[in-house]
Amino acid sequence: MSERILVVEDEEKISRLLELELGYEGYYVQKADTGRKGLDLALEQSWDLILLDIMLPELSGTEVLRRLRKTDSFTPVIFLTAKDTVPDKVSGLDQGANDYITKPFDMEELLARIRACIRNRQTMNEGIKENVYPSVMRNGALMVNTLTREVECEGEKIELTPKEFDLLIFLMKNKNIVLNREQIINHVWGFNFIGETNVVDVYIRYLRKKIDYVFNTQYIQTIRGVGYCIRENDQ
Repeated sequence: MSERILVVEDEEKISRLLELELGYEGYYVQKADTGRKGLDLALEQSWDLILLDIMLPELSGTEVLRRLRKTDSFTPVIFLTAKDTVPDKVSGLDQGANDYITKPFDMEELLARIRACIRNRQTMNEGIKENVYPSVMRNGALMVNTLTREVECEGEKIELTPKEFDLLIFLMKNKNIVLNREQIINHVWGFNFIGETNVVDVYIRYLRKKIDYVFNTQYIQTIRGVGYCIRENDQ
């Protein structure tokens, strides 16, 4: 069965090119030329991957992704955009994008990233089937529900972005194991991630601000020169 890809792009030449190239590679492709249509299709049907432009009529790509991630945390999304500044990239990844490629892009590179994202999704689905992550994970007063993606500490709910959540459950799954930055990037951002390894440090700071600093704890430990881990906490 062909993998299904949704292309949300308002530039006809680009969307037509993507439709032809992806069709040639054996993918089933459906297109939307506005953010509203793209969101409707993303929510109504099942997709193996979504290619999403940021600058769209009716709804921006960032808003489409934000709304999608409220109910769908697993469908891979690659942003296609002319914006290539660091804040734009961070914003897209923070909203839950799996990858980010700027226009004009090389088709072979895009195809490679698509294959990598789909492989990562298949691996994640296999992990869910094998119950790699228990439905509820606890460490002291910290509780994570991997099914509802809810996080609580001392009974208070903590709002996390999709990437912050993925990072937290990876650390909790490997409790007491020191993970280096490359291991974290490969699992949380994917093997196809192209960027600075300090993205891990940035997101560790985000988690600490929302958990350790607020609740006066030290769940997340820095192992100097190696990486990070979550230690067993019996409180």
